[in-house]
Amino acid sequence: MKSEVELKQIVQEKYAKIAEQGKVENAASCCGATTPSNKVYNIMMDDYSEVDGYAPEADLGLGCGLPTQFAQISKGDTVIDLGSGAGNDCFVARHETGPEGKVIGIDFTPAMIKKARANAEKLGFNNVEFREGDIDDMPVSDAVADVVVSNCVLNLVPNKPKVIAEIFRVLKPGGHFSISDIVLVGNLPDALREDAEMYAGCVAGAIQKADYLQQIEDAGFVDITVQKEKPIVIPDDILSKYLPAEEVKTFNQQDTGIFSVSVYAAKPGAKSKKISLPLAEVTSRDCAPGSGCC
Repeated sequence: MKSEVELKQIVQEKYAKIAEQGKVENAASCCGATTPSNKVYNIMMDDYSEVDGYAPEADLGLGCGLPTQFAQISKGDTVIDLGSGAGNDCFVARHETGPEGKVIGIDFTPAMIKKARANAEKLGFNNVEFREGDIDDMPVSDAVADVVVSNCVLNLVPNKPKVIAEIFRVLKPGGHFSISDIVLVGNLPDALREDAEMYAGCVAGAIQKADYLQQIEDAGFVDITVQKEKPIVIPDDILSKYLPAEEVKTFNQQDTGIFSVSVYAAKPGAKSKKISLPLAEVTSRDCAPGSGCC
């Protein structure tokens, strides 16, 4: 088993390369495809094109949800985005917090920080900044954020409890987070499970959903809610690289597998916002057209 330092280096090298690629290339290479195709393109990501504040040049196709959609960001809020990449979720958050608020993106890949800063300058956003650093040791003071968001990043971090503890530290009392991430449900076939543990892949470092939610609770968060859940439907041509044809069929028929979840939780305090979306909207495992899971 590789050390945390080695795993982080693998991730950093991968995402430095991604920073220089286009969205289609990233969406294809992320899950092991050699050429882009409609089947591969939206395995993980959701469609941002109709989201207010969306900046196409900052979207590298690396997310697995729309955490800002559920984040209840208010005007004037200070928002931190973990693993901010080229800045896409930061710019969406900036639309919600307005020019009177502040958005801080944190990423440990210098090439991503450079790209995000260039995008912010092009857009003329003076209240969005990008800081280079690890999200398990954030370059941020205690209790500064009203909201923390993140999109498909914690699954890449070896020490998830440490990151969750850092989120708790940087949030103000009553602050909250909305995070989209990849989790596992049930026992995957060995070939897929081993690939999921490789930190250069889409489901790298993903853990069991129950363990993920328990780690959030153990850190002291309250009002923990799965806001959205969708299966990650891996195309048969990708599965066939790891599994015989009969096992591909069995895998597609079972309930276990890889899922994208968007999770909300609050740090205890007087200003906690209890989410108010109807249950039918906040928890769904349907693969609706345009959801990115088909």
